[in-house]
Amino acid sequence: MKHSLIITLILATIFLLAQVIGLSIVNEYVDTKDIVTGNVTYKQLPYNLERPPVEESNSFYYIMSAILIGTALLLILIKFNKTSLWKFWFFLSVWITLGVAFAAFINEIIAGLLALVFALWKVLKPNIIMHNITELFVYGGLAAIFVPIMNLFAIFVLLILISIYDAIAVWKSKHMIKLAEFQTKSKVFAGLLIPYSLPKKEKSNKIEKLKGKVKLVKVQVKNALLGGGDIAFPLLFAGVVLKHYTFLQTLIIPLVTTIALLLLFLKSEKNKFYPAMPFLTVGCFVGYGIILLLF
Repeated sequence: MKHSLIITLILATIFLLAQVIGLSIVNEYVDTKDIVTGNVTYKQLPYNLERPPVEESNSFYYIMSAILIGTALLLILIKFNKTSLWKFWFFLSVWITLGVAFAAFINEIIAGLLALVFALWKVLKPNIIMHNITELFVYGGLAAIFVPIMNLFAIFVLLILISIYDAIAVWKSKHMIKLAEFQTKSKVFAGLLIPYSLPKKEKSNKIEKLKGKVKLVKVQVKNALLGGGDIAFPLLFAGVVLKHYTFLQTLIIPLVTTIALLLLFLKSEKNKFYPAMPFLTVGCFVGYGIILLLF
C-alpha cells in the first residue's frame, strides 16, 4: 500500500467530494436540457468570461494542446527557478475558477470577492485546510467552463490521450514527478495534499548534535499527493455524461472512479510514483458502462 489506510481513505473521500461538488456546479450552470437528445444549453459564465468557441467533437485538440503548452511553460519556469511567476499564474487560475464555482450558487460580485480572498490566502498564507477546501471547488469552476464545449466523443478521446501522456510523463520522461516536486517545494500545489502529520510551528526544526557541533535541521513532513488533473479529467467526463442523464444517475461515475483510485493506492508500493489517469480513465469508462446497463 502506497499510503497508510487512514491517509488513503482521506484522499479518496476528498476526491469523491470534489467530484460531487464539481458535478453540482456544472449542473447549476445548465439552463435547459433534453436528456433524450443530449441537447443542453448553459447559462453564461460570470464576469463576461467566454467559453472557447470550438466544435464539440474537436475540442480535445485544443484542450490537449493547452495542456502540453502549459506543461512546457511550467518546465521553463522550473528551469529558471521562477517560483514567483508560477505563484502568480496559480493565483489567477484559482481566482477565476473559484469565482466561476461560487457564482453558481451566489451573487457573482460576492463570489468574485470571496474567490479573491481565498486565492490570496491559498497562495500567500498556505495551510493544509484552506488548500484542500479550495480544491473542492476549483475543478467545478474549471468544468463549468469546459464541459459545454465537449461531447462524448471528445471526452473519450481526451481521457485516452491524457492517460497515455500521464503514463509517459511519470514512467518514461518523469517530468510529471519534477512538476510535482517543484509545486510542493514552492508550497503552491495544484491538487490534493495530505500531510502524514501536522507538526507544531515550534517543532518544525530540530537541533542535531554532530561531532560536538550544533546543527539546525529542518523537519521534513511526508505528504500524500493527488494531482489536479487526476481530479479535473474524471469530473469533465462526468460533466459531459450529465448532458444525457440525470444528476443522480451520473453520480455513478464519481463512485466508480473513487473505487478505481482506492484500488490504485491499495495495490501501489511505497516511495514509487504511479500515473493515476490510466486507472481513473478505466473507472470512468466502467462507470459509464454501468449507467448504460442500468438506464
